[in-house]
Amino acid sequence: MTSAVPPTGSRKTLYLASAYGFSAQQRSGPLAELVAALEKAGAEVWEPFARNNTTKDMDGADWAYLVGQRDMRDVREADGLFAVVNGCPPDEGVMVELGMAIAWRKPVFLFRDDFRRCTDSGVYPLNLMLFCGLPKHSWERYWLTSIEQIADPRKALAQWLNGDVSRQATPEPPPGAGSC
Repeated sequence: MTSAVPPTGSRKTLYLASAYGFSAQQRSGPLAELVAALEKAGAEVWEPFARNNTTKDMDGADWAYLVGQRDMRDVREADGLFAVVNGCPPDEGVMVELGMAIAWRKPVFLFRDDFRRCTDSGVYPLNLMLFCGLPKHSWERYWLTSIEQIADPRKALAQWLNGDVSRQATPEPPPGAGSC
């Protein structure tokens, strides 16, 4: 059962952190598929390569700084963050964006369709620090391994996009601690 997609003005903004934009083939393949699936599920997708990385400015001395500042602004202003965490280790830019979102207590959703394990933990499939922005006992609901799971009503992303306020997307800090 799927619910109606909210009108554009009432959609939640979701920053899409991924390394797919660096490759023309990945931009037209997996990146386009992710954007389409997220939009179909009800998100207003903020894809940084489309929003902030203008190649016309790459010859200027400040282009890298400006791109980084624009991306940081978008992470801060977005309602949530969807991070593609493929690779061993995942892309360092994605990890920085994910860290910012966790620090700003944004809802975060992790996507990995890479079958390799990249961890020392027997619990988490990636570095344990990536999971400190997720609930301790239900982190799997924020972990997606296929594009089809984006619209899965049992996953936290679909619940969050549909405004299911009975499920908290941002974890509470552990008792007696200000952060993870």
